[in-house]
Amino acid sequence: MKTEILKIEDHIKDIEALKKAADCVDSGGLVVFPTETVYGIACKADKKSLERLDEVKKRDTEKRYTLHIGDKNKLSDFVPAGTSLTPPAKKLVKIGWPGPLTIVFEINQKDFAMLVPLETGRHGRPTGVIDDSSLMGLYKDNTIGIRCPENDIARQFLNLCKNAIVAPSANTAGKEPATNAQDAIEQLDGIVDMIIDGGTCKYKKSSSVVKISSAGWEVLREGVFSKRQIQKMLTVNILFVCTGNTCRSPMAAGFAKKALAEKLGCNIDQLGQMGYKVASCGISATNGIGATNYAIKVCDSRNADISNHKSRNITAEMIKEADYIFTMSEGQKSDIIQLSPDGRQKCMLLDENKNINDPIGGDFETYKICGQIIEKAVIKRISEL
Repeated sequence: MKTEILKIEDHIKDIEALKKAADCVDSGGLVVFPTETVYGIACKADKKSLERLDEVKKRDTEKRYTLHIGDKNKLSDFVPAGTSLTPPAKKLVKIGWPGPLTIVFEINQKDFAMLVPLETGRHGRPTGVIDDSSLMGLYKDNTIGIRCPENDIARQFLNLCKNAIVAPSANTAGKEPATNAQDAIEQLDGIVDMIIDGGTCKYKKSSSVVKISSAGWEVLREGVFSKRQIQKMLTVNILFVCTGNTCRSPMAAGFAKKALAEKLGCNIDQLGQMGYKVASCGISATNGIGATNYAIKVCDSRNADISNHKSRNITAEMIKEADYIFTMSEGQKSDIIQLSPDGRQKCMLLDENKNINDPIGGDFETYKICGQIIEKAVIKRISEL
């Protein structure tokens, strides 16, 4: 077999060459293409093409390949936007794609049924996954690995393909993945149909792989991103704000941790592993003060522990890191927006359009009533996530 080499310098100017490569893959051919990590071998996800790819890679047929998409908005074709796409997963997609990150999604049984095609979608094929055994075979144990590369040539090429495309690294058994076209030619010339020469890969190392499931998140392979970076990218930060951070916002954080843990079926100390961080602070707080005794007592009566709470004064960095900010009053909301423009799109009242009065100085009954209002509002907000 003669392997055709296509030199691509610009993903827009050289679009006709990329169309030729995409047509080759859609016809069942194997095309090597560049990404920002390493070069990959593009293969149409059908039985005959995959059998050929298995032969090239000398790979166990039971092992699945990673699906590659050129636009992260195509994710919904393969992972329904139901309960399978959790807030941490959505955040990771938003921040990590396009980029050197492979995400393994767990699809629950209810959402899996949504993959059955009903009508023709925007890609010229049924919405969801085609009712084809090879495509459904991409889902192993109700999971699927997907990557949306950052490289412009890769994205343009993938978007031009009319079929679902898988792409393992471009190398033969026992050799390192190619990070430039010459490496790919030396290993795969005469074995694949085409090699797109898009220069040297940006990172020259494999993508990071993270799995997100009902059990939380797990880094399966550290690549360009470290485990710590991935944790920061996917963690959903929920921040509750009051004035002094000694009663209302600590109670809200305590109730939120309890509600989240119950919803996720985990212990409170496992929330980080599930992809959530709940915290509180105050607009004019003195750092290091514990929660009031009545606030602790109210939370304790509802099996929420805030006995170790220490007050914190709000900072612009806290606002920037938060994904959701819930305040007790309109005034606090205005103060946050004034402190940092980052707060405008993520800040809202905890109790819809109503302020929650400060119980400071009141008796236990005052705190109890305030706690009931806060807990009810927190449960509603958590359910909305």
